[in-house]
Amino acid sequence: MLTLNEIRSQFLGYFARQGHEVVDSSPLVPRNDPTLMFTNSGMVQFKNLFTGVEHRDYSRATTAQKCVRAGGKHNDLDNVGYTARHHTFFEMLGNFSFGDYFKEQAIPFAWELITREFGIPADRLWVTVFHTDDEAAAIWKKVSGLPDERILRIATDDNFWTMGPTGPCGPCSEIFFDHGEKYWGGPPGSPEEDGDRFVEIWNLVFMQYEQMADGTRRDLEARSIDTGMGIERVAALLQGTNDNYATDLMRALIEASANATSTEPDGPGRLHHRVIADHLRSTSFLIADGVMPSNEGRGYVLRRIMRRAMRHAHLLGAADPLMYRLVPALVQQMGAAYPELSRAQALIEETLRLEETRFRQTLDRGLRLLEDELSALPEGAVLPGEAAFRLYDTYGFPLDLTQDALREQGRGVDVAGFDAAMAGQKATARAAWAGSGDAADATVWFDVAEENGTTEFLGHDTETAEGQIVTLVRDGAEIETARRGDTVQIALNQTPFYAESGGQVGDSGLIRTDTGTARVVDTRKSAGVFIHIADVTEGEIAKGSAAQLEVDHARRSAIRANHSATHLLHQALRERLGAHVAQRGSLNDAERLRFDFSHNAALSEADLVQLQADVNAMIRQNAPVKTRIMTPDDARSIGAQALFGEKYGDEVRVVSMGRQEGANRGAGGDTYSIELCGGTHVRRTGDIGVFVLLGDSASSAGVRRVEALTGQAALDHLAGEHHLLAESARLLKVRAEDLPGRLGALMEERRALANEVAQLRRELAMSGGGSAGPEPVEINGIRMIAQVLSGVSGKDLPGLVDEHKARLGSGAVLLIADANGKAAVAAGVTGDLIDRVSAVDLVRAAVPALGGKGGGGRPDLAQGGGRDIANAEAAISAAQAILKG
Repeated sequence: MLTLNEIRSQFLGYFARQGHEVVDSSPLVPRNDPTLMFTNSGMVQFKNLFTGVEHRDYSRATTAQKCVRAGGKHNDLDNVGYTARHHTFFEMLGNFSFGDYFKEQAIPFAWELITREFGIPADRLWVTVFHTDDEAAAIWKKVSGLPDERILRIATDDNFWTMGPTGPCGPCSEIFFDHGEKYWGGPPGSPEEDGDRFVEIWNLVFMQYEQMADGTRRDLEARSIDTGMGIERVAALLQGTNDNYATDLMRALIEASANATSTEPDGPGRLHHRVIADHLRSTSFLIADGVMPSNEGRGYVLRRIMRRAMRHAHLLGAADPLMYRLVPALVQQMGAAYPELSRAQALIEETLRLEETRFRQTLDRGLRLLEDELSALPEGAVLPGEAAFRLYDTYGFPLDLTQDALREQGRGVDVAGFDAAMAGQKATARAAWAGSGDAADATVWFDVAEENGTTEFLGHDTETAEGQIVTLVRDGAEIETARRGDTVQIALNQTPFYAESGGQVGDSGLIRTDTGTARVVDTRKSAGVFIHIADVTEGEIAKGSAAQLEVDHARRSAIRANHSATHLLHQALRERLGAHVAQRGSLNDAERLRFDFSHNAALSEADLVQLQADVNAMIRQNAPVKTRIMTPDDARSIGAQALFGEKYGDEVRVVSMGRQEGANRGAGGDTYSIELCGGTHVRRTGDIGVFVLLGDSASSAGVRRVEALTGQAALDHLAGEHHLLAESARLLKVRAEDLPGRLGALMEERRALANEVAQLRRELAMSGGGSAGPEPVEINGIRMIAQVLSGVSGKDLPGLVDEHKARLGSGAVLLIADANGKAAVAAGVTGDLIDRVSAVDLVRAAVPALGGKGGGGRPDLAQGGGRDIANAEAAISAAQAILKG
């Protein structure tokens, strides 16, 4: 018996021998199709090859593609566990030709693989073709030898595939396996075709036309092949069963669930084990591909799947979280084929454990509410929509979870009533938003969010993606198109562009559609909608268009390096200065980082040196940067730092980086930095490169600010400083290491010369240009020296005044210095005369003549100044007039 892993390997090996490139499965979050919530078929990653937009170095490919169908138009969630073949997660085996071979080779490949490689008996196989595809029917008959009655012509769309309203399309050919008369059902096309007897195992799509907008079709120049074989269905028939859940892989997961709950795998809890086994795969692979539980978009679908499984674990009697304990069994089964599962095992386990712990806190109360509501209803009556909405709004029960619980009792839910209650809540929220004081055009974005949902951010995992333009806004109003030269705000259903928040600036980059290009200059957010502020540079951009989104990689790389360095700096500050340090603001852009923190004193040079060394030590560790989704309380319990004044929701993204040991280990164990943060970060601390602190300054009372550089900007800064050092050493003709000593000697020599010059100036001033100095004049019995000086600064005047006073013994002094056309004034009066005249009066008399105002000081020494030295003699006369009385 072939195991599922062996089937996968044998399929890929067969097509590799036929010249096909074995291509890894693409992520479950499509990067090239904005219309899909999850990858749901093998052809998704090759869409652009089929349309001719993209070309690769191979024209044949084969894959084992992981797929999820649990949201949007492809949603099998409600049926999982109740049927033999419905799954939220499944694997699609496929072979593809991009303009290489066509029907004449694709059909023989399929027949040989199924009958010879897998040994499936030909007499149990049936095939279908589109009713007009005579070519495929003839090839099947020639290759397989099947009788005409087992080559069925189907006229419905079931056997004609289209990519969308327009684009590549073509007829299909499906292969069915007959499980025998013990199962009810008839062959495809019969009234009993929905039974379990005849099961489709492979679908071959022959892309040979292009569907045009006017409804016509034209032949494709390069015809292609797209096939899909569900591995679970093939495994079931090869292992002698009609039930996918009886295959070896699913059985291993079911038994793991049974062992963990001490229940029988095929007993009364059989349904619950099947749901848990299926949902374990989808939730684990989604988390491994970067999807985290949330209340929006893909994260909300993930949470719905998780909570559905957790309710079934509760029904099995599991008293503690169960799902995370089953992850090792899944990794054992599928980790070799999908290494990303092994790499993310710790994250998957922690996410499941935290989510189930949280959900269990409300599960019992929610179920009691449900029981209370049902007890008041007649037997078999549907649950009122208002009650279902309370379960959703208060306890986080998605509608389908309530429907699943009631399904087991043969009841339904008043969905219309639920929708009405939901609409009422949205109307209330909108009214509150309109009165919140936000910008005038904010209500536009609230309406956009209501109509299209919030924007899903993909930028934690990628810098390129496809998105669909949901609206264009200019001057506060929605428009249909924007043309070259227009500046417009663009909203998309999903985006890799980060919107400004948490100190990190918004991304820039390009948005390209089939009709035009726009350059994004900034990205912001309102009402959960990411707003791409862009200049249309080519053609026109239209609402509803699919768009290629490309973030400016170099700028994003610099921003995230600065952001991650900010986290390391925050922790370094706390360890250096104390636990009182808390973030008070930050800015992380492409040029530098700025960090404000609570602290009352300037940082010393020793502080700056140590902080820079500590951050660089963490960078050199090259430790991985890890992210987790937690409740705010759980995050704080492990020591996560939060932004002061920030409002957090029910869940937060926790970013941790770096390792430390010894006495500093805290609630976070050996993790150096743990912070609540929704921004983008480097993969490893080594990606930051290097960290250079520029300095410390005051931001506000009790808040200090440091600025720093990382990466190339830091290297450029260091190179510039090295150049200055080398040039200074060259000019002073010393080695760089001798510069401090040489500069110290020069500074000391300069101080000595400056003192000598000042002394000479004072002596010259005292002498009045001659040997004896200025002669005093007597006014009203008071001797006075009045003098205009040049080459003397204003700060030298008080000392000169005192020297003149000492020389006089008794008298008054007025000195005016010429300071580059402006005047500085100082006056002095000896102590025996201050009862008769004040130095302040002398200055205030002189200053107006110099074009100044005021002046002040003590009775024995006062100073002032003016704008015009030319009137110095008039100023002296005005002061002398004071003495004359």
